[in-house]
Amino acid sequence: MNALAKKLALAFGILAVATSCTATSNSSTQTQQSPAVTEVANSEQVAKVTIDGSSTVYPITQAIAKEFQAKTKSNTQIQVNFSGTGGGFEKFCAGKTDINNASRPISQSEMAACNKNGVRYIELPIAFDALTVVVNPQNDWAKDITIAELQKIWQPAAEGKITRWNQVRATWPDRPLNLYGAGKQSGTFDYFTEAVTGKAKASRNDYTASEDDEVLVDGISKDPNALGYFGYAYYEENKTKLKVLAVDSGKGAILPSRETVEKSKYQPLSRPLFIYVNPWSAPHKSAVYKFVDFYVKQAPNTASSVGYVPLPNEAYNIDYVHLNQGKAGTVFGGKAQIDLTISELLRKQKQF
Repeated sequence: MNALAKKLALAFGILAVATSCTATSNSSTQTQQSPAVTEVANSEQVAKVTIDGSSTVYPITQAIAKEFQAKTKSNTQIQVNFSGTGGGFEKFCAGKTDINNASRPISQSEMAACNKNGVRYIELPIAFDALTVVVNPQNDWAKDITIAELQKIWQPAAEGKITRWNQVRATWPDRPLNLYGAGKQSGTFDYFTEAVTGKAKASRNDYTASEDDEVLVDGISKDPNALGYFGYAYYEENKTKLKVLAVDSGKGAILPSRETVEKSKYQPLSRPLFIYVNPWSAPHKSAVYKFVDFYVKQAPNTASSVGYVPLPNEAYNIDYVHLNQGKAGTVFGGKAQIDLTISELLRKQKQF
């Protein structure tokens, strides 16, 4: 371990847990302080960092975990799973994991659960995503879709009623409309339903649902009548199997891309992605810190390489400061903000 790493590890070790994070809509962030922790000399030999949560964020975290283990001399085991943002927060707020991947901010009920269990967290935005609407490549009639049409398809009242393509747009054929989308534990489900139907979790139920985006990709790629949605990285990885639809929110049909997200044109389906870190109660605090320190430094390149939009360098510098100063809490008040731009995210982060 070099001198800088030793200093950082020591600084991190004396961070405290004096107060709990608030569970109100006006939640503020706090700097945690705790007594110094003396770790067993050989702890790194068996250190383990456990991660769960969003399948959307999973490709970034999994790639960085592999890079960490390849580039560092640490024997730390990085275990990365996914069960959806909500499923991950259930484990995280119960103290069962060290890091939660999240495709939306922590909710008020999750904040309350973390608070009840004495679990503090550092909120670190790591990339922007473009929620992507796709169809099967054999679909030769749909090139774009409006937010109003998506609402018509996905609202709860559509269940069992909007079942054919020509019911959505009269010029589309009289063919079955088979839907694929995120499972209810997914942050993608929460964000998509709020952006499209106007209320988080308000959705029809008669569709193929999964927290595993690869399952959705496979289903859509084999079904000529399919329409579905998931994170942009899964479309990027499977372009030959899928056809993307441009989305019109009233200002013309816009395709998802790095450029349209950066310029705030792809709305309302652009959103920030996060990791939530709880280093204070982890069995191997130093290992968690070292991994997240590495994560923040690698995030820009890795996010871009797997198909997401990296944040400006300023955002990662803020993440680094928050990690090293132990800035605990959230600036989102327990709910997602629809139409949030990258520049607005930066201003939010400065509230810490």
